Amino acid sequence: MPAPNVSAPAALPQDAGEVLRLAAQSMFDVFAQTALGMMVVDRSHRIVWISEGYKHFLPALGFEREEDFVGKPVEQVVPNTLMNRVIDSGRPIVLDLLTNKAGTFLVSRLPLRDESGQVLGAVGMVWLNESPDHTQSTMQPLMAKFSRMQKELDDARRELAAQRRPKYTIASFIGASPAVMEVKRQARRVAGTDSTVLLLGETGTGKELMAQGIHAGGHRAAAPFVGVNIAAVPETLLEAEFFGVAPGAYTGADRKGRHGKFKLADGGTLFLDEIGDMPLGLQAKLLRVLQEQEVEPLGSNRVERVDVRIIAATSRDLAAMVAEGAFRADLYYRLNVLPIRLPPLRERLGDLDALADHLLEDIACRAGLAAPKSLAADALELLAAQRWPGNIRELRNVLEQACLLSDELVLTAGPLAGLLVAPVTPGTEEAAAEAPMRPPAGPPAAPLAEPGAIKPLPVAVAELEARAIRAALDATKGNKLAAARMLGIARATLYEKLGHIG
Repeated sequence: MPAPNVSAPAALPQDAGEVLRLAAQSMFDVFAQTALGMMVVDRSHRIVWISEGYKHFLPALGFEREEDFVGKPVEQVVPNTLMNRVIDSGRPIVLDLLTNKAGTFLVSRLPLRDESGQVLGAVGMVWLNESPDHTQSTMQPLMAKFSRMQKELDDARRELAAQRRPKYTIASFIGASPAVMEVKRQARRVAGTDSTVLLLGETGTGKELMAQGIHAGGHRAAAPFVGVNIAAVPETLLEAEFFGVAPGAYTGADRKGRHGKFKLADGGTLFLDEIGDMPLGLQAKLLRVLQEQEVEPLGSNRVERVDVRIIAATSRDLAAMVAEGAFRADLYYRLNVLPIRLPPLRERLGDLDALADHLLEDIACRAGLAAPKSLAADALELLAAQRWPGNIRELRNVLEQACLLSDELVLTAGPLAGLLVAPVTPGTEEAAAEAPMRPPAGPPAAPLAEPGAIKPLPVAVAELEARAIRAALDATKGNKLAAARMLGIARATLYEKLGHIG
């Protein structure tokens, strides 16, 4: 015998229709009495009735009186509810676990229909919570497992959030020279905004530290700070790294998909280090994300909204790259909203003493030394005479070597002198970029110094490089690409060195 059509009782004999009506009423009464709580929501998602049992949950949900709760849209007063989805889709959710600030519950959600079959609302029932009073229930093991997994997930999220919090503030940028004080003033001013910041400076000047400081000084400080070094990610993986991967987007892809850096930084700050190394093809996609605040994961047709503050950094001359066609002009203008130039170490030698003390303390802590070492006056004078092309990163390297190689608590100029010039063995283009460049064929190079005058080797090398670069540019009539090839270095390296020689 086929099942009766409860959505059209008029087609049944009068006594059968009455039975169905009474059955529905009886089931409703039984559910209201046996469930821990029960509510009815109309087609507009507004709560129209709650049972006596449900009233016990109101304080945990932040309500003291029933009249403050009933009549409100259910999604506004019951966090994580799916009652609105049941009403909109007309599909029941027979059994589900709901977690919100009131606890974790086993619930059912059923659509309510009129005689024509149209959804007129929904009824929700709370069957079980994680209270010890329900330990005898057959569903309690499931509830306990869910609660345990939820706790582990919450702990993992908190740990991940702690890892993505900034380690530095603007005050962590050591120095009190006029150049540094101006940088700090600008950083504090932009920290309170959501505008894009472009940090300019040579390698090793502390761009990432300043980016973290700007993030920590703004209203997004409690949200994630996510950094990505574009130069360190293979070009073929950059798109997936930025925008994420949809489940099964390609062979070998994670079945669950993977979030990109934009999604991980949602609500916080994304730091794009070495933005000048971004391939032209990806620059257009990055520009769209910056303008629309939307990302489309690789292999997906779904667009996801993100709320991300961008801080970019580069040691390149982006304006020159735009002129050469190596960087998109529209992206440059989108990034260059609030530019901040971080001075190289040679322009802030007045901070050298404070920087050295801070670095020596950190080196002692990380290396497990009994006490931090200090610098003698002659050592500080020797360090102040250097050009420091690697800036603070190079200074730290020299000090760390000296600390580990010397048993003295006070470092003098002697142990430091042999560490200031590190030989580089050519063999790759990257090594050649750091090695002294050979001048192109043509007129012989000028002598390193006037007869009888001996300059420090880094100064002499820098002067030789400058002369070689100028000669190559003269020979190629200013064509930087041809000049870089003549010198045997990458065009990016040429741009960097041009920034050093002015």
